[in-house]
Amino acid sequence: MTKRLLLLALAPFFLHASDLPAPVKALEQQGITIIKSFPGPNGMTGYLGKFQEMGVTIYVTPDGKHAISGYLYDEQGTNLSEKLIALEIYAPAGRELWKQMEKASWIQDGKADAPRTIYVFADPFCPYCHQFWQQSRPWIDAGKVQIRTLMVGVIKPESRTTAAAIMGAKDPAKTWRDFEQSGGKMALDIPAAIAPEQAKALNINQKLMDELGANATPAIYYMNDANELQQVVGLPDAEKLAVMMGGEIKKN
Repeated sequence: MTKRLLLLALAPFFLHASDLPAPVKALEQQGITIIKSFPGPNGMTGYLGKFQEMGVTIYVTPDGKHAISGYLYDEQGTNLSEKLIALEIYAPAGRELWKQMEKASWIQDGKADAPRTIYVFADPFCPYCHQFWQQSRPWIDAGKVQIRTLMVGVIKPESRTTAAAIMGAKDPAKTWRDFEQSGGKMALDIPAAIAPEQAKALNINQKLMDELGANATPAIYYMNDANELQQVVGLPDAEKLAVMMGGEIKKN
């Protein structure tokens, strides 16, 4: 998952400068934003923050006069800071971005009650999007996964109008399925101008894709078993595909 955009999506309650020891205030003046404090080892106090949109940890000595910025490791070599940043910043921010995708305009493929949901940003002219659609059939047909496609127009000048034609169809889900089954060759009723409703939806989808840090399609998002947002940009290999789909499909 793109850590920079996860931080941008999160809206934490930052600590006031008046609550901070002097060395941490000095680090704030260098561009570090302090989010919260936490107990550190051996009498130290830890502070969680961000610098240039990346998570950082700071540890203040018991006398409050010195601060150390960086990762903290235990005797087994475990990066305790990294675990804290992931738990306190990236995971909650990922869940917030998931909520934003839920509210966006998407086309459903698969059963609504499927145990796993995957979001995909797709361009109508993206060959890898077509391949991913084909790859996902066993899980979709088995009722294991539902895919929610967020249409964008990034590959060709006519991508947006084509995406708008699919989104504005009487049955967008069927139109998208038929279009994908044709390998993108099915004729569509392309509008001379994009209707305001579809234009707004496409703009929102594009903005969300940009905020997620994806620069190509398909851009695929799912939650892992720890409820953490995962990102795969481009066509996944067989191993990644099985993981994102929740496991292999058993063949009879």
